[in-house]
Amino acid sequence: MKSLHIPKGVRRVLFRTLNTDRRLMFEKEFDSSFTGFMMDGAKWLVANTDIKLIGLDYLSFAAYEEAPETHKFILEERDIIPVEALKLDDVEVGVYSLHCLPLRLLGAEGAPTRCILIK
Repeated sequence: MKSLHIPKGVRRVLFRTLNTDRRLMFEKEFDSSFTGFMMDGAKWLVANTDIKLIGLDYLSFAAYEEAPETHKFILEERDIIPVEALKLDDVEVGVYSLHCLPLRLLGAEGAPTRCILIK
């Protein structure tokens, strides 16, 4: 994670991983071998960045093997908002304005969201 050089003050980061290159979001079957955050990566983000929102290009930001613990840690430790299932195929590395437009669902913990990036 250190090699990413995420500067202090950055609040939102989207991670385009091998999930995009493998086109996992277009597969009909769930693939448990997807790329996601392990607990040590989540702990590093909390301790070393000001991030309040992370986005990832598959159905979970946490690696399959550590999903419940990593989700719980990110949400409880600093209330970081996860945005999952992003399709980042044509998105190049850069600085964007991110707008997330969730459906309003009463009593729900999460909701389907349309995310828009503006260069």
